[in-house]
Amino acid sequence: MLHNESPASGHSLKADLLITNAIVRTMDPDQPVAAEVAVYGNRIAAVGAAGELRGLAGPRTQILDAGGGLVLPGFNDAHVHFLMGGFQLGQVDLRDARSPEEFAERLRVHAAQVPDGQWILGGEWDHERWPGAPLPTREWLDAAAGDHPVFLSRLDGHMAVGNSRALALAGVNRNTEDPAAGFVVRDPRTGEPTGLLKDTAMGLVEKVIPANTFAEKLAAARAASRHAAQLGVTSVQDMSTGADLGVYQQLLAEGELRTRIYGMTPLSRWERLAATGLQAPFGNDFLRIGGMKAFSDGSLGSATALFFDPYLNDPGNCGLPGPDLFPAGAARERMLAADRAGLQLVTHAIGDRANQVVLDLYHEVVAVNGPRDRRSRIEHAQHLRPAEIARFGPEGVIASMQPYHAVDDGCWCEARIGPERTRHTYAFRSLLNAGAVLAFGSDWTVAPLDPLTGITAAVTRQTLDGRHPGGWLPEQKLTVEETVRAYTMGSAYAEFAEHVKGSITPGKLADLVILDRDLFTIDPAMITAATVLVTLVNGRVVHEK
Repeated sequence: MLHNESPASGHSLKADLLITNAIVRTMDPDQPVAAEVAVYGNRIAAVGAAGELRGLAGPRTQILDAGGGLVLPGFNDAHVHFLMGGFQLGQVDLRDARSPEEFAERLRVHAAQVPDGQWILGGEWDHERWPGAPLPTREWLDAAAGDHPVFLSRLDGHMAVGNSRALALAGVNRNTEDPAAGFVVRDPRTGEPTGLLKDTAMGLVEKVIPANTFAEKLAAARAASRHAAQLGVTSVQDMSTGADLGVYQQLLAEGELRTRIYGMTPLSRWERLAATGLQAPFGNDFLRIGGMKAFSDGSLGSATALFFDPYLNDPGNCGLPGPDLFPAGAARERMLAADRAGLQLVTHAIGDRANQVVLDLYHEVVAVNGPRDRRSRIEHAQHLRPAEIARFGPEGVIASMQPYHAVDDGCWCEARIGPERTRHTYAFRSLLNAGAVLAFGSDWTVAPLDPLTGITAAVTRQTLDGRHPGGWLPEQKLTVEETVRAYTMGSAYAEFAEHVKGSITPGKLADLVILDRDLFTIDPAMITAATVLVTLVNGRVVHEK
C-alpha cells in the first residue's frame, strides 16, 4: 500500500528522486517493508510497493535502480570523536599491530616520512593483541622515532605513551606528582616514568603539543565527513565537539558537510551554554548542540574503569573515579544546574560502580528538578549489575552503547574482572528486555566507524580472537532488526531527533543508505562483506560506489 502522508508528496508534484527495485526496511512500524522510495527536495515524499510510486515520476525525476539492494535509514552513530577520527586518518595507525615489533616498525616507517622535529601523534594501539600483553614504554618509541617528540594513545583514549623527548618537553620526571583522576606509570625499580600516562595524567604532555590550526581542523572534518559517507553514516553524535563547533559551521557554510552532527560540550562548562538561554537540542537539522558530556571513570583496557571490587590481575586497584567526580560533590551540583537549564546529561560510565554512581546522580536530578523529557544518557554502560540493568527503562536513562567493544573486550575481559562480573558485560538483551532505549554507535576512533562491524558484533557476539564462535555471552545477542533500529531510531531518539530522522517515513529527512545485499536474510557472518553502494544526505548523493 502507498504510504503517502507528506505535503511534499502530493500527486500534483513529481519526485526529484525515485528509488526502485529495492528491499526497503523502513524502521517504521506502520509500513516496515517496501520496494520504492520517492524523495522531494530534502524529504521523503512517499514509500510504496513495487510499481506503486510510478505516478510520482516526471521527466526530471532521477530514477535510482537499487538492483535488489537493501535500503535503510542512514546510520546515526551515537558516540564518536569526529575530529579526532579525521586527524587519525592521516596519522600513524597501530590499532591492529599484532606485536611490539610490528608496533615499532610501523612507527619507524611513519617517522621517516615526517619532517624533523614534528610531533608524531595518533597510534590507537592495543597491547591486548600482543603476546603476553606487555605495555609499551618510552624506550620502544625512542628507538623507532629518532628525534621526534611522540605521544601515542591507546585505542580507548584513557592511556597514552610518550617518548623521552615528549616527556622532557612536558617536564614529566620522577618528581612529577600524579594528578587527580590519573597517574604516571613508573618503573618499580627506579621510580622513573615508563612513558605511560593514564587518564588525566595524559594532560601533562597534551598541554605542550602544538594546537591544531583552524585550517588543519577543517581538513580533518572534511576527511571525517567523507569517511562517514563512504560507510553509510549520515549522522553522528560527537562527544568531543567542545570549542570546535565553528569548524563544522564553516564546513556547512561551504556546502561540504556530508554528516549531520549533534555536538557535546564538557559538563564542566555548562554555564557557558546555560548563560545563552539555549536548551537541548539547539540548532538546525545539520548542526545542533545541547548535550553535556561528563566522565565518571576511565576504561577497562587501561584498568581505570571504576568497580566495586578490584581487578583480578591488580588486586589493589578498583579503578579511578573520573575527573568530573572531583572535587567531591562537583558532579551533583553541575548536573543539577545543567539539567535545570534544560541541557542534556551525557555521562561516560564503564565499571559497575561508575554506572551506579551515575544512575544515582540522575535519579537525584529528577527528584530535585522534577519530571521532563530530559533523555539523560549513559555512554558505554559496559559493566552492570542486575540491579542497575533494571533501572534504565523505568528511570528513562538511555543506554548509549558500542557493540564492537563487546567482541574486542571479550577476548580478555574475564582475565581482568572474572566470570561473575563478566556475565553482565554489554548486556544488550537484558537492557532491551528491561525497557531501556538502546542507542548504538562506534566510539570512533576507539573502534572502527563502520556500522556493519557493530551490527555483526551485536548479532553474533563472536570475539575478534575467534574463541567464541557461538558468541561471547550469547544470551545477550540481538536480532538484525533490533540492532539496526538501535543504529537508527534509537540513536535519533537519543538526540531528540526521532521526528525528523531514524526511519524511512514520509516527511522525514531523506538520509538513506543502499547496500548491495539484504542484511536481514544473509548469514550474519557475511554482514561485514556488504558494500555501501549509495549514501544520500538531505536527498543528495554524497557517496556512490
